[in-house]
Amino acid sequence: MKISASIYSDRKRPLKEVIFDLMEHRVDLLHVDCNDDLSVFEDIAEIRSICNIPIDLHIITEEPSKYYRLLEQHPVEYVTFQYEDLKEPLKIPDSVKGKKGIAVITPTDVSIFKEYADFDFILIMATIPGQSGGKFDTHNFGKIRSFRNQFPGKSIHVDGGVNAEVSFILRNMGVTSAVSGSFLFKATSVGNALMDLTSRSIESHYEVKDFMIPLSESPVVRESDLSLESVLKSIDLGKLGFTLVTEESDQLIGLISNADVRKGLLRNLNDLNTLDSKSLINTKPTFLKSDDTVLKMLQLIKKSTFPILYLPVVDKEGKAQGIVTFVNLIKGEL
Repeated sequence: MKISASIYSDRKRPLKEVIFDLMEHRVDLLHVDCNDDLSVFEDIAEIRSICNIPIDLHIITEEPSKYYRLLEQHPVEYVTFQYEDLKEPLKIPDSVKGKKGIAVITPTDVSIFKEYADFDFILIMATIPGQSGGKFDTHNFGKIRSFRNQFPGKSIHVDGGVNAEVSFILRNMGVTSAVSGSFLFKATSVGNALMDLTSRSIESHYEVKDFMIPLSESPVVRESDLSLESVLKSIDLGKLGFTLVTEESDQLIGLISNADVRKGLLRNLNDLNTLDSKSLINTKPTFLKSDDTVLKMLQLIKKSTFPILYLPVVDKEGKAQGIVTFVNLIKGEL
């Protein structure tokens, strides 16, 4: 996951000094907020005279068309317009280069991206735009999952409340880029903050239930409907390589993975009609509880003697609540 440094979050130093600091620490992107202020392009020109770090420009305006000429004159690698403020159609001309995105605040549903299907990414604002230092709204974890399901070929950027613990969760969810402002510049040094933001193991006070895939979106087969056909269909539709098996009350019985099915078929190759679907169930899977923290999750994975790609999540009574999967972790690093 790329870290996009919000350059205006440091108001104590001249812009040039901030940029040199970020250059020294090899930040991935420079995030430039433009609250309907055309003079921001003077800063972009100054940045270009200093370095070639990709610029990530976020524009909040009612009239996007007045920015097109400036974007042609001062090309940036990423340009995003805030959806809720638009008072005219957003029709960015082909002469404006760089990847294009649309930004939405927490209450706005990600389905609006259908209007911008030719854009490259969505920017999910997890706090109030323009306010530095806000707390990440956990509702946006669900929005990230929803967007990935609806638009699997598009990238996800996140801005607002990104600290070390949120950064770990976002990477695990396959987010491409995260904007960091106050966390980055209020640390002992930019370098220390970047190390925290890119760390693979970070303590978290967020709970698993905040970012897990809920049961309603997870591949599940009820015990009463268990058959080889229902298992294969659930695994295929879920696209995660496994399915949970539960009682009607959602009590977790276990899970069946692709490997479990393969082993079952090998055991019964001479007569597949003798295959008992119940024999495929791993009735003792490693699992998480919904109120476990990320730190506890990491400790569990570290203690495991085999690679873990997914974990069922249960409540205190053992009822299935959802799953945590790690298949998007590599995507978030690209």
